[in-house]
Amino acid sequence: MVDAVLYFEGESGSRFRILRAFKNRFGAVNELGVFAMSEKGLKEVPNPSAIFLSSHAQPTPGSAVMVTREGTRPLLVEVQALVDASALPNPRRVTLGLEQNRLAMLLAVLHRHGGAAVYDQDVFVNVVGGIRVQETAADLPVLLAVLSSFRNRALPDKLVAFGEVGLSGEIRPVPNGEERLREAATHGFLHAIVPRANAPRKPKIGELRIIAVDRLDDALAATSEI
Repeated sequence: MVDAVLYFEGESGSRFRILRAFKNRFGAVNELGVFAMSEKGLKEVPNPSAIFLSSHAQPTPGSAVMVTREGTRPLLVEVQALVDASALPNPRRVTLGLEQNRLAMLLAVLHRHGGAAVYDQDVFVNVVGGIRVQETAADLPVLLAVLSSFRNRALPDKLVAFGEVGLSGEIRPVPNGEERLREAATHGFLHAIVPRANAPRKPKIGELRIIAVDRLDDALAATSEI
């Protein structure tokens, strides 16, 4: 008889540790705890979003920020992509923190509805900080990061995005959209590209301007208009 199964995760070179529940007989299993290893033991990290965002001196090609949810808390995480010409007959599709099969599907959508052909390119995608993103809200930021690396053109500074991408190129809503936007506004982001169904009635939350899109090509065009 097992009441709870907990996984204690963390990279050997990092001071941060993640406590994740896989089974809990008397409560939810989708919660996540983030702790920092100090001289006096583990200490809770009250603002996990801050540790999953890399600090760049200037916008970098292949980097996009998304708002994911772990349990009941929204988290800002950085998605990095590297697209490079492949010397192999079958170009590689490598993911860390994301599902590899979904990346292959998203690249096909990008080709068909975004006009970017990466079938002869190696594509590497990584979620910074060792977080595993298992929800479809990562679809749009992944494609923005891939296209940014492919074109070697950085996305606008202080931009956040989330949304599910369908096979026909539509951008579908994800749960708790307004809560994700409030988290982005709290951390000083200025622009958000989101599914139209997730956009609040007001065009801004604080200083965060919300750009609602219906299709992938609309989202790609929005990045060049900011």
